Amino acid sequence: MKRHTLWLPVLALTTTILMLAYATRKPEPSQATLENVRTEARNGGYRLITTEELWDWFQVDSNDLLLVDTRQEWEYRTGHIRGAVNFPMEPTWLSRWRKKGALAQLMGTDKNRTIVFY
Repeated sequence: MKRHTLWLPVLALTTTILMLAYATRKPEPSQATLENVRTEARNGGYRLITTEELWDWFQVDSNDLLLVDTRQEWEYRTGHIRGAVNFPMEPTWLSRWRKKGALAQLMGTDKNRTIVFY
């Protein structure tokens, strides 16, 4: 009789362990294609620009331009565009959701300011 009642706690423990392992796994970044980037930009209301357009903008009015380097801090320290601020962020929806408040604070209240993420 004990063997018969033991399977339920074992099943519950196994399920819990598997769910914890799944929830804490490191997300595998998917390979982004240019078409994926274009689609995400279009769906999010963003505009993609070329490096030449960025350079032209930077030459004309760099004070009205907020450059946000989204790489990790150590990558930022090895070199970045002059005037850029570092805001490390993983390319996942969870990371964007978790850092939403900090990102809003970084961007400020000026809705007309041009912000470039790279």
